[in-house]
Amino acid sequence: MIANLIDWQQQAHQYLVKAEYSKAANLYEEAILTEPHVLSYYWNLGLLLLLQGQETEAQMTWMLPMADVEEEHIEILTNDLLEVLQTEAERRETLEEYSLVWVIRQHIREINPCDINNLLKIVLLSIYLKKFEGIELRESGVIELLQVGKHLDLDTDLLPQVLWEVLNTAPCDPASLELVEACLPYFSNPKDCFSVFLRAAMKIRHTFKQPVIASRLLEFYLRLDAENLEALRYLAIFYQDYGNYSQGIETAKLCYSLSQVLADKIFAIHLVLRGLMGAGGYWEEVCFNCQVLESLLQELIKEQPLALDKLSNLRLLSPAFDIPHIKDFPRYFKATQNQVAQIFQTNIQAIAQEQTERYSRSLLNNKASEVYTRTLKIGYLSYAFRQHSVGWLARGLFQHYDRDKFEIHAYFINYKLVDDFIQEWYVNQASYAHKLGMNGLEIAEQIYQDGIDILVDLDSITLDISCEVMALKPAPIQMTWLGWDASGIPAIDYFIADPYVLPDSAQDYYTEKIWRLPQTYIAVDGFEVGVPTLRRDELNIPTDAVVYLSAQRGYKRHPETTRWQMKIIKEVPNSYFLIKGFAEEEAIKRFFYKIAEEEGVECSRLRFLPNVALESVHRANLGIADVVLDTYPYNGATTTLETLWMGIPLVTRVGEQFAARNSYTMMVNAGITEGIAWTNEEYVEWGVRLGKDKALRDKIACQLKASRQTAPLWNAKQFAREMEKAYEQMWQRYLTTR
Repeated sequence: MIANLIDWQQQAHQYLVKAEYSKAANLYEEAILTEPHVLSYYWNLGLLLLLQGQETEAQMTWMLPMADVEEEHIEILTNDLLEVLQTEAERRETLEEYSLVWVIRQHIREINPCDINNLLKIVLLSIYLKKFEGIELRESGVIELLQVGKHLDLDTDLLPQVLWEVLNTAPCDPASLELVEACLPYFSNPKDCFSVFLRAAMKIRHTFKQPVIASRLLEFYLRLDAENLEALRYLAIFYQDYGNYSQGIETAKLCYSLSQVLADKIFAIHLVLRGLMGAGGYWEEVCFNCQVLESLLQELIKEQPLALDKLSNLRLLSPAFDIPHIKDFPRYFKATQNQVAQIFQTNIQAIAQEQTERYSRSLLNNKASEVYTRTLKIGYLSYAFRQHSVGWLARGLFQHYDRDKFEIHAYFINYKLVDDFIQEWYVNQASYAHKLGMNGLEIAEQIYQDGIDILVDLDSITLDISCEVMALKPAPIQMTWLGWDASGIPAIDYFIADPYVLPDSAQDYYTEKIWRLPQTYIAVDGFEVGVPTLRRDELNIPTDAVVYLSAQRGYKRHPETTRWQMKIIKEVPNSYFLIKGFAEEEAIKRFFYKIAEEEGVECSRLRFLPNVALESVHRANLGIADVVLDTYPYNGATTTLETLWMGIPLVTRVGEQFAARNSYTMMVNAGITEGIAWTNEEYVEWGVRLGKDKALRDKIACQLKASRQTAPLWNAKQFAREMEKAYEQMWQRYLTTR
């Protein structure tokens, strides 16, 4: 036996640290021969054998000294052994040697299968080692132990960590939700776990596109904190996202009743409107809540708040999305929106004052040294570089850009690690693809560090993070294109339009300089078209009938426009009306049936179509229609392009606002004027005429098909050259205004 006990044990530990396990084991074997009654030697020797992969020998070594011990002492000895294993497991965890930790903790589990903290650690390890499966949660007994909840010495700091990792790894597995529910009683302070629940719910909804599961997660959290406004807001959104409009509306109303701050009230009313309009058919309630929203916005403008918290401020612009669906009065509406956008920018820049001032100083200094001719860096900012309307429509600009003159940076907000072929197409097309998260300050800094010359926002107010980035002004020239109407944020210099999509008077109420391209503000090379799944006979529609179609979501269903459509159906014999789009099924049916009856149209002439999963199939199904009837005051955009590409006549009502003129500019740029109405009466007249005149329909269809080779709307390469010319002119103007 080594003479100095301390010396040999220190030596054994050094061997352990150096992974010289056999040398350390020899020392413990020698010690056991000398002092066989010291049980800790057996525990350490067994550990060393285990680390060498000799699991059976390790277990026999641990069992050896227990053979002659009285039963009442077994528990004490077991605890001593567990302490040795636990200590080594924790040491290995700090070294991130997870495979070894896994082996040690599995043996701890065999010895004490009810150690909840060890089981939770094993769950974490299975994730780190990429071998986690939901079934392990059930088989391990973790959920059952938490449900029983007796005599658990639970590490409350460990629990949120495990929950986040499980939800981040397997958020849609039913066992993950069972684990979440079982954990609820162990959170004494709900706010300690709120970020875990919210982050996981956001990822489940936006990355995995599972709003039902995301809703369930927030429902669990609200059991702990029933009046948490942030949880209620997102729950209202998630309910509405998967068509549970009644609960979405009620939850939004609860948000409004609980809101104390003006900005929170504004967003809550927006959520109420979002639900009502998304469902379709709740027109009286929509109008009432729209009045409430407008009143609140005027109150905000009067108050001019200068110290809003970041989240409340970020939500200020979203309600601007609602009003254009209800009325076409841009001069009034834009004046309000512009003032709210000014408040938004003021607060954002105050929150990030140092960052904003640094950008401003740098841009001024750089401007003085810029040269006229060099490759321009164009940055495109969006969350929609994926299977989304913006993703479909912006492709031509990326595909045809001049690589000698321009360096293209694509900034993917909330980049999704999912199978989305459009997203990956954009990654491959851009000169540089930046796969980013959802932190606006970090995104702005990336843009600034990249030295972007012209930043193009494709989202406008449809995403608060994009608005935040633009308000910080990380690039010398900033513009909005495609995703929506202009936001009114003062830091944005230009809004891309054309001679048709905005009237000449629009500059009077836009803060951005309207930059009109010579022909069209949008062009595509075409669309993928699949195999149709709709047949007239399956819809019980005669083959010689005239079929009208309107494919828009509930948001765009306005009673006045619907009344015009019913007048058309009434005047055209043997005609049927197909109605398609996301909405609450019963509400939208009641909405259409009521107006049909008031206009003397038999409800049997209406057909409500289900949505289809693939855009290519949706486009193919448009072919069942003889005439498409557009919505007003919010026109179709992508749907209009798809209709024209498929060669189908369209009737649209032209208004004043951007949203009421999309179909107009697209039809003109496809070479078609038949179907463009400037009054309500003309809308009905065109609808009736096109329904009764098959020769006219055939003529339009032939013109549209021929236009694929000649029209500006279908020439994305020419459009790219016009956009690039605009970039160069903007840059020259910027340099010459020193």
